[in-house]
Amino acid sequence: MPWTNQGNGGPWGPRGSNGGNGGTGDDDGGSWGRRGPGGGPQGPDIEDLLRRGQDRIRGFLPGNFGGKGISLVLLILLALWLGSGFYTIAPEEQGVVLRFGEFYKTTQPGLNYHFPYPIETVIKVAVLTVRRVEIGFRTGSERTRTPTRNIDDESLMLTGDENIIDVNFVVQWALKDAAAFTFNIRNSAQTVKDAAESAMREVIGRSNIAAALAEERERVANDTQDLLQGVLDDYETGILVTELLLQRADPPPAVIESYRDVQRAKADQERLINEADAFKNRVVPEANGQAAQLRAEAEAYKEQVVARAEGAAQRFIAVYDVYSGAREVTKERIYLETMEDVFRDMNKVIIDTGQSGPGVVPYLPLPEIQKRATTRETAGER
Repeated sequence: MPWTNQGNGGPWGPRGSNGGNGGTGDDDGGSWGRRGPGGGPQGPDIEDLLRRGQDRIRGFLPGNFGGKGISLVLLILLALWLGSGFYTIAPEEQGVVLRFGEFYKTTQPGLNYHFPYPIETVIKVAVLTVRRVEIGFRTGSERTRTPTRNIDDESLMLTGDENIIDVNFVVQWALKDAAAFTFNIRNSAQTVKDAAESAMREVIGRSNIAAALAEERERVANDTQDLLQGVLDDYETGILVTELLLQRADPPPAVIESYRDVQRAKADQERLINEADAFKNRVVPEANGQAAQLRAEAEAYKEQVVARAEGAAQRFIAVYDVYSGAREVTKERIYLETMEDVFRDMNKVIIDTGQSGPGVVPYLPLPEIQKRATTRETAGER
């Protein structure tokens, strides 16, 4: 129910007097209150403030506006003030709500409400937007016609085997905690760049130049991303590293040609080693197969010879047994068998030495002699 200021009283009754001044407002406290019994300052006079505000509003309104009209205006203003607390958060954003300047809560995408200013304020933070930081180089601009340039102070790093390497890489990052990002860091891009450069220098310092340039580039990038994320989490930055791209890792320009010559020599070495391994893989199985075949043939030959020797021994024993029973007959048989073996492949002339004659007839090979003479004459005519 609206109230009226009758008799200079507030909604809680008439004001008291101080030293006979009554409700004139000329007390020692001035417009912001009165002094207490001990002479010290007293809190603001709420009734006086409301009265002054009411008087000012009445001054802006027509003369026929009474207490109800003023109350209606106040209600409308209050409704507008409360209605200003509605706000929307985009899908890629989060809202950080401050109550009297201190963090209160985080709100998600959609329609939300907070007590209007000056009680609460909202800071909208784009958490899903992927940001990009370049370390070791700066990309050129077509609009300003500036080329991509290398930043030696950032790109030159020392490897674990005391070689210098020129590294360019890109860090892409988003947010995982809008409140921590809002309150815990001041320059987010510079923070990410400094932390990424430090992490890359540490990982490169633990690696040799061959691993950093070719063999373990992916491992270097992954280790750097993990180390960078750990540093950012330790400082509670609210930043999430989504990807670390190793754009270039080369020796410095002054020695890059010499390094490439060394790499070509190593490539030739690897090629020759691979060819030798291929030859070995082809020849060794063949040699093993031939060796196995020779061993099998030798085993078969051994069994054959042993069997033959055992058979000969058995035959000799059998002959000896027969010889022991009939020595003369056995000698004659062995002699004849031996002569048969000796004369089997020889030209033989058999002479019968019977009683009818000497058994030998003189023979003059006239055809052969005549043939030889004819051959000589023919050779002489030539």
